[in-house]
Amino acid sequence: MSKKRDRLEVIYGFLKIIQENHNSIKPTPLLRKTNLSSQSFNEYFQELLKKEFVKEIYDKNKKKYITLSDKGFHYLEKYKTILGFIDDFDL
Repeated sequence: MSKKRDRLEVIYGFLKIIQENHNSIKPTPLLRKTNLSSQSFNEYFQELLKKEFVKEIYDKNKKKYITLSDKGFHYLEKYKTILGFIDDFDL
């Protein structure tokens, strides 16, 4: 039986997907790749926008893209440090 992802794991996954897509992804592919329901996706997305982890940008054709802010990159770095700590101590 697989365990549900906790909030920090979901946020990490959300930000990691953006980073892996050259720091620029449209909302619909991001929704699909996060494996969240539309409602959950919107809740996380709004929280990440509000806390300035991500930004919305528009290209010359008015298409919306989601990118990481410096704060989002910083979160990814810190989360990796935490994962390393957990691995080092077999927690």
